[in-house]
Amino acid sequence: MRIVLGISGASGAPYARRALEFLSGPGRRAGVETDVVFTKTGRLVWQHEIGTDPSEFGLPIWPHGDLTAPFASGSARYDGMLIAPCSVGCASRIAHGVSNDLVSRAADVMLKERRPLVVVVRETPLSLIHLRNLAQLVEAGAFVMPASPSFYTRPTTIDQVLDTVVCRALDRLGVDNDLMRRWSGLEIHHD
Repeated sequence: MRIVLGISGASGAPYARRALEFLSGPGRRAGVETDVVFTKTGRLVWQHEIGTDPSEFGLPIWPHGDLTAPFASGSARYDGMLIAPCSVGCASRIAHGVSNDLVSRAADVMLKERRPLVVVVRETPLSLIHLRNLAQLVEAGAFVMPASPSFYTRPTTIDQVLDTVVCRALDRLGVDNDLMRRWSGLEIHHD
């Protein structure tokens, strides 16, 4: 399986870090090949929120303006793309077909080729303009996932909270993972 991880300039770089940790470790061992691309602002936010060099994960990182990357064409046959975090500006450009950098071009390729595109939107509150753009993405075939963690797993660390979102996003791409305990129902005790 070959996927692209796009990282845009919304706050939420820890979601990307957790995805990179999984994809460069267990994901890689399971046969998932991952290419990485940051938007220009995504790299700045990563530096501010994470502070480490993302090349330490050992995955190929493409320059944001390099439209010669293999996944900039549908003929390269990548299996899907995750954008985490995805700013509403990036989502808007994708929804309107504006391919002004490698993240938006790769997303455009996924939509035109009918391959999974998962956008983990990290913005609040959402305006009507944002909601219409997100609806347009869904209508075009994308999965829109707000970065809304779940708590039924009773997470005790920030990474466990992040994993509830990253796990579900990878699920949409068909990437098998065990980043969180799966829902199995509630035990109701009747007194």
